[in-house]
Amino acid sequence: MERLDIARELSDEEIREQIDDLILNHTEEKMLSLKERIDLRQELFYSVRKLDILQELLEDDTVTEIMVNGPDAVFVEREGKISRWNRTFTSREKLMDVIQQIAGRCNRVINESSPVVDARLPDGARVNAIVSPAALDGPVLTIRRFSERPITMDRLIAFGSISPEGAEFLKKLVEARYSIMIGGGTGCGKTTFLNALSEYIPRGERIITIEDNAELRLQGIENLVRLEAKNANTAGGTSVTIRDLIRTALRCRPDRIIVGEVRGGEALDLLTALNTGHEGSLSTFHANSCRDMLSRLETMTMMGMELPMEAIRRQIAAGVEILVHLGRSTEGKRKVEEITEICGYKDGDILLNPLYKRNREGVLQLLGKLKRTEKLKKPEG
Repeated sequence: MERLDIARELSDEEIREQIDDLILNHTEEKMLSLKERIDLRQELFYSVRKLDILQELLEDDTVTEIMVNGPDAVFVEREGKISRWNRTFTSREKLMDVIQQIAGRCNRVINESSPVVDARLPDGARVNAIVSPAALDGPVLTIRRFSERPITMDRLIAFGSISPEGAEFLKKLVEARYSIMIGGGTGCGKTTFLNALSEYIPRGERIITIEDNAELRLQGIENLVRLEAKNANTAGGTSVTIRDLIRTALRCRPDRIIVGEVRGGEALDLLTALNTGHEGSLSTFHANSCRDMLSRLETMTMMGMELPMEAIRRQIAAGVEILVHLGRSTEGKRKVEEITEICGYKDGDILLNPLYKRNREGVLQLLGKLKRTEKLKKPEG
């Protein structure tokens, strides 16, 4: 780093030339094999230009999650299994440099005053970082990676995540503009499933996506507007929240609005959109079952505004039509566990009609028929 001219932007080739020169001088004192030279060259380049030791993992297509619990503990997930990696950061400061580099690329700030940040890598990988004073044993960094090859519904069928019948059923619902909410726990594949569902959106529609961190990879949609929330920064810039973006999106003539993940009061704004002509919209949020999805949606709506529970439930029953719950097995396999219809409101309760549910044998079994079939019966055009 002392030899690099940091006063100007250096190219990758210039940095490699400096590294080669250092290695050449070093080998005059200590003999290194060709492999050792190549490994050292790559390690030094990753340290200066890339994400240090993590770059190797980021270039490994089998790695789906990277978990750094301080500089001395790095864990990786492959095929749903977590194991400890045999490499560590040279210091806490080096790990902090990597975190600052990631945050800076996304125009995010992380420091003692703002010790938590959500960001993303250029390839779309989701990043969460926590530093002191919130992190007690050193900086914490979690990177969730997504496949370079888009996960289509056909691939989900091949993986056993959903049955062909269930996929065909959801295809008809998306094409007919049913509003669908996807729920599940952390790491169960909600974003992946939402991406796959978007394949069924008819071409020619205007779609607006709204996210905290841009992760969605919708395929084949030409008229696509991608919006991302923005935190306030130390330079005096104001924040732009998910709620702000949903309200703005309504003025942009969307056919559908897709909210990457609902976490709080924006649930009220999404329900408002669903009940004011923006049918067919999609979103995800955390929940443990289809029934629990309703409770979570009610709670998040109340974060947006204190409304009578009856009013909230009526809005949910009128605006949301289909609930899809995803789960993750002990082997790490992600699967659709339930598909349920919201079929009305009566005597203070939202009425549910279970359509598909995974049985004890692990088969996604048909339980009932769709009751709200008006949209499916609409004539084309």
